[in-house]
Amino acid sequence: MSLTLKRLIFPGHSVGFRELVDGSRVIDTPVSVNFGMREESETSGNEAILFTDIIEAPGHRASMNVLTRQRLCEAFEVQPGELIDILSWAMENPSEPIMIDKRKAPVLDNSMVEPDLLGIPIPWHYREDGGRYQSASIIIAQYGGIRNTSFHRQLVKAKDSTCVRLVPRHLRTMVNVAQEENDEVPIAVVNGPDPVVLLAAAMSFDEPLDELRVAAALHERLYDSQLEVVELSNGIVVPAISEYAMEARITTSTGEEGPYVDITGTVDDVRLEPVIQYDKIHHRDSPIFHALIPAGVEHMTLMGMPRAPTIKTAVSEVVTCTDVYLTDGGSGWLSSVVQIIPEEKGDGMKAIKAALDGHKSMKQVIVVDGDIDVANSSRVEWALMTRWQPDKDTLILSRQKGSSLDPSRSSDGTTSKIGLDATIEPGIDRSPYESVL
Repeated sequence: MSLTLKRLIFPGHSVGFRELVDGSRVIDTPVSVNFGMREESETSGNEAILFTDIIEAPGHRASMNVLTRQRLCEAFEVQPGELIDILSWAMENPSEPIMIDKRKAPVLDNSMVEPDLLGIPIPWHYREDGGRYQSASIIIAQYGGIRNTSFHRQLVKAKDSTCVRLVPRHLRTMVNVAQEENDEVPIAVVNGPDPVVLLAAAMSFDEPLDELRVAAALHERLYDSQLEVVELSNGIVVPAISEYAMEARITTSTGEEGPYVDITGTVDDVRLEPVIQYDKIHHRDSPIFHALIPAGVEHMTLMGMPRAPTIKTAVSEVVTCTDVYLTDGGSGWLSSVVQIIPEEKGDGMKAIKAALDGHKSMKQVIVVDGDIDVANSSRVEWALMTRWQPDKDTLILSRQKGSSLDPSRSSDGTTSKIGLDATIEPGIDRSPYESVL
């Protein structure tokens, strides 16, 4: 049964992680968490996969390649540009999830007597990695009256501990404040929640904002129902239909984290980072672990899609913007294609400047007309080759703030940036520029 059909049969039915996995190719032969899952993915052309027989984790399943722009839009029954607008709306209109009884929360159906991270399908994807990594699990933390939900990779250190990479954002600030008081930060590590929770957790904001409330708004807008949550014994609230919810603490201890193959496919360094101590692991019956491949399509979706609303909002302030796509070649972060409706000469350049300001980590922006599919790299290149003149339709900026994910940046963190205007000038005869294919 397709995801779309399920929505038609059950109005208001939410698309949980299991519904997103529905329709994946099932691998029922034994596979190892050590390199086996990624190798199988590459062999199959990186299609959506569900593993049902994992050597190191009997009774657990794992999935990958399910969280894509196309799959999400089909599940939500929206167009890509519409989904970007909905994400932007949810940021501005956070809502409240609804607390349910613990007995009704599927994620609490099973609990390990002793936490055993080695007994669940946490993968070791690349031989260059430092070991088995949780890359698709989110951390929900509460401290000092503030709640934060965000993605942070974790290197498994033992059956009950990991080392977590905390970049300088809200959770790092929260942990720094706690450590000054010699405090631990209570958290839940959640894997396989509703995809609206994953999208909200991947968003980044200038000011602290409760991402669970953004997820609740998305849930109401897309499903016409409230996001159900449940409180764990450590006081942290988690989505009730998640596949896994793990009670843990970010301690005052540190350990070595890395190396790690990051979104650009390059290997990130080894650093001293906080240690997470696990106390309890809860999971659904026959749980499905989300075993995202770093630098794969899901990683790029989670990096790029939540950034698209920021770019579209910035561009829409100066021109009519209809779609934004963070490209695969740019690792879902460093390059975008922006679709606009030019009304005046120079609108393409206005869009370039606004897009770069809307997402300061980008190095490249290509602006196209509405007849160009922003997600089709061949059509975007065609637009460049038939509508763009390098000497007059190009913007180059020097000594700009760069992204830490760009290994070519200068030692002071700066980079140069480029914008390419592949739009047709308004008011002229469009026929020579239009394809009949």
